[in-house]
Amino acid sequence: MFTGIVRERGWLTAPPQPSEQGGVLLKVGHSEELTDRLEIGASLAVSGVCLTLVEMAPGLSVVELSPETLARTTLGSLGHGSKVNLEPALTAGEALGGHWVQGHVDGILEVVGRRDLEAHRELELGLPEQYQAFVVEKGSVTLDGVSLTVSQLHASSFEVALIPHTLEATTLDALKPGDRVNFEVDVLAKYVQRALQVSGRIDP
Repeated sequence: MFTGIVRERGWLTAPPQPSEQGGVLLKVGHSEELTDRLEIGASLAVSGVCLTLVEMAPGLSVVELSPETLARTTLGSLGHGSKVNLEPALTAGEALGGHWVQGHVDGILEVVGRRDLEAHRELELGLPEQYQAFVVEKGSVTLDGVSLTVSQLHASSFEVALIPHTLEATTLDALKPGDRVNFEVDVLAKYVQRALQVSGRIDP
């Protein structure tokens, strides 16, 4: 489990490489301070995707992407030097600064608008029909591993406001119209919808 509060920005130290198990290996560089929080088999959120460490060294983590992860996220399009948001798994007693984030990406959204407001920025994301029931104004969403609040909701899109700290600490500063991001809805919204479906209050 994660919070959507990015610990730091990492980078790919090499191009993605095929693994012996039919997936893809990513070698992610980061600080040695982050290494101290990790171990083989631990979970690491890479741009919002929960992945398992299969190898590690000081300042380096190696994670494996399954075919499902490659199909459902943007990680398969990364290259040598690509920047990624990193967050280690939440441990007992830590502050929940964002919201409950599973690192189980629901899909990919496209940036359809951007407004620069001095040091602040607003992004508009296209919202396909299959996700519309899960997004509410002032509710939480996760974009590339960053916990954000929906500032405005439209018929087929929504907006988020990025403060200067978010722009400085995450990869969202580089986003522009046409870029794609990993998207995870609030898990509580999923449980509510499922409960209503099972009770017959809404159509499956």
